[in-house]
Amino acid sequence: MKKRSKILLGLAGLIVVLAIVYRAVNRAPAADLPAGGQLLAIIDDGGCVMCHTEKPSLPFYASWPVAKGLIGKHVRDGYATFDIAPFIEALKQGRKPDEVDLAKVERSLADGSMPMMEYYLVHWGSSVTGAKEDIAMNAVKQLRARFYPNPLAAPEFANEPVRPIPDSIPYDARKAALGEQLYADTRLSADGTVSCATCHSLATAGVDNKRYSEGIKGQLGGVNAPTVYNACFNFVQFWDGRAATLTEQAGGPPLNPVEMGCSSFDEIVARLSADEAFVRQFQAVYPEGLSQATITDAIAEFEKTLVTPNSAFDRYLKGDKTAMTAGQIEGYALFKDYNCATCHAGVNMGGLSYELMGQRANYFEDRALTQKSGLTDGDNGRWAQTKVERDRYRFKTPTLRNVALTWPYYHDGSVKTLDEAVKKMAKYQVGREMPDADARKVVDYLGALTGQYKGQTLTNTNRQQ
Repeated sequence: MKKRSKILLGLAGLIVVLAIVYRAVNRAPAADLPAGGQLLAIIDDGGCVMCHTEKPSLPFYASWPVAKGLIGKHVRDGYATFDIAPFIEALKQGRKPDEVDLAKVERSLADGSMPMMEYYLVHWGSSVTGAKEDIAMNAVKQLRARFYPNPLAAPEFANEPVRPIPDSIPYDARKAALGEQLYADTRLSADGTVSCATCHSLATAGVDNKRYSEGIKGQLGGVNAPTVYNACFNFVQFWDGRAATLTEQAGGPPLNPVEMGCSSFDEIVARLSADEAFVRQFQAVYPEGLSQATITDAIAEFEKTLVTPNSAFDRYLKGDKTAMTAGQIEGYALFKDYNCATCHAGVNMGGLSYELMGQRANYFEDRALTQKSGLTDGDNGRWAQTKVERDRYRFKTPTLRNVALTWPYYHDGSVKTLDEAVKKMAKYQVGREMPDADARKVVDYLGALTGQYKGQTLTNTNRQQ
């Protein structure tokens, strides 16, 4: 009995000591720190850099037999999912943090998924207490309000991770009018058969609804054509981000041997120059005349007009509670619950970051088994531009605006229906199996993202197979 009492007393003493240590090290950041400083302190306490940076400083026990495998996996998975270093640097310098990074931090705090329980076991001060969570969530809201103001939304939705599309963005009307003509002009292709509108028709939601688009001589591209609508809100263009601007993007397809096949823009200029009426019209806007710079500038200016505001969801965010059905409102809640609103954040609900395809399960292995489809050059994603191994299979997230009209889905166009696309995203990106009932509600909500162009709700003249 005496021995047992001593053991119990010893355990009680250990608990008291640990509690004292816990309280000593796990304190909330100072109240007088700015929002960014408070969030930095909590991120530092939470040890986020250990799993979410390229070259973390690991603890001494990371090389121990059991810990090595566990910690190694956490570091690999954590860094693949989220590199927090740029976010931390932005907070330190008081700069605008990445909008998707902000949403990811907010979501991990809201669902309590970070820091992981295994990390708590050896880092007592890393746990996010209720006080810390409140401070961190408030800091996120302050940062979002400061750097991503949302004046279009009703007050209750002003701090949502997604924002309504504005009615328009600034553009030069005269240049845009020329750009609209050039957008539909097949003279931009070597054999006069393909225009920008061939693969990105405005009548079919800015896509062609084909798995791979067809260029000159019947050649097929290597990735699915993304929609041109709302492309002005993307942080880069193309799945692999190889174009930084709309102007740069407009210069790519004409010179691509598979798409439009021209040897140079001199060839295009020569063809257009034979049209005297068009040259006069063009020089009235661009006195310097036809060139790659002026042609692509005009097309880019036209693409700035291709915004689709006033979807049912936009109207709902602006305060019209009747704009969405009860089912769509529930679908939006599930959309956030399944973490979709982290990568698909902002005005365009996507197009703001590069994300790994298959964060929680191996998409490409499964595709090979189910579709007998091996890896292609198009599957390399951002790696094709950077040659950095972390960028392999990482793609610019697509916009979800008008997504009900832009089938098939994913960079490889391998998914025919929105229902299948939603379920697979839950599996491969979130690590959750989505029940059919949830999927139906999310798909119903995504239908509320179809916006208006020139005052008319966007439609698609193609019929989904």
